[in-house]
Amino acid sequence: MLALRNEAAALDAVQEAMMRLASKYGGRDPDEWPPLFQRILQNVIRDMLRRQKVRQLWVSMWSGFGGREDDDAGDPLDTLEAADGSNLDLSPERLVGREQMLALIEAELARLPQRQREAFLMRYWEDMSTAETAAAMGCSEGSVKTHCSRATHTLAAALAKKGISL
Repeated sequence: MLALRNEAAALDAVQEAMMRLASKYGGRDPDEWPPLFQRILQNVIRDMLRRQKVRQLWVSMWSGFGGREDDDAGDPLDTLEAADGSNLDLSPERLVGREQMLALIEAELARLPQRQREAFLMRYWEDMSTAETAAAMGCSEGSVKTHCSRATHTLAAALAKKGISL
């Protein structure tokens, strides 16, 4: 059984599944609803987990590139060296390397076709649902999933060619 391990996410999944059931199968016999609801809920949870996994991969990649001058969210205490030396990865060489890496990723994002880039950023960076992204892009949910999948594979392959593994 799939599990979200977060009460708010679980409630969102149930609400999304109920909305899909009501909008797509409201005209069916109520005896058919329980198995339909179970299948819809499983699909919603699977979509949420898949989106969460991909989003965590890319967000964790970007969050490791902190130190940008235009970021107001940085904590000044992060620039101090820890007594145990555990934060030595904040050396100037590392920070420059991160900036270069971020620039490389941004360049690869810019090379994606517009629809793939839009879908990828809305789904995984803005954390929009498939339905929200489809509505914003004016296409079907299936198209959003296709664009996201292609973008993810294209980015991973482009970065791998440059020696960056995910």
